[in-house]
Amino acid sequence: MPVIHLRIDNRLIHGQATASWVGHLKPDHILVVNDQVARDPILSKLYSQALQARKLQTTLYYQVQKPLFSNIPPQVETSVLEIDKAAEYLETEKGKREKVMVIARFPSDALALIEKGLNPEEIIVGNQIIIRGTRPVRINRFIWVTPEQAEIYRSIAQKGYSLKIKIMPLEKGKDLLKALEEKGL
Repeated sequence: MPVIHLRIDNRLIHGQATASWVGHLKPDHILVVNDQVARDPILSKLYSQALQARKLQTTLYYQVQKPLFSNIPPQVETSVLEIDKAAEYLETEKGKREKVMVIARFPSDALALIEKGLNPEEIIVGNQIIIRGTRPVRINRFIWVTPEQAEIYRSIAQKGYSLKIKIMPLEKGKDLLKALEEKGL
């Protein structure tokens, strides 16, 4: 199966990604992709177990009501990989058979994956919070972009991809390049 969804979101796995996007897309496998996170044993373990832990915690808390995370398939595998390892994995027989959702931490991670052959069906830009030491421009409540990141987004678009700003799956979404232009980036 192809990569059905590439989400650029520097918060990686969090409530929206798990409850909304995973429940909506129903992937077999989530790949969290960022070299720094994958090389950090604590963060890597945390993110690889976050989806199942979140589902269990919510199910236990809402035993009487319908669990918030009840729409997440129980068999969703989650892996935290470096960019090169993610690209290699997606070329394996198993990677080709799965319905995969990729969450890239930064636009540079997404571009690197695309340059290594990733061909996602859609690219969504989610939360991009301020990174200490940068001077980003506010695009909306959830997305802050530096001029360098704007160039990376343009590079992705030049490869034939449309980039949409969508926080939740059922939103109409907004064209990221138009939003960048409106903000002078």
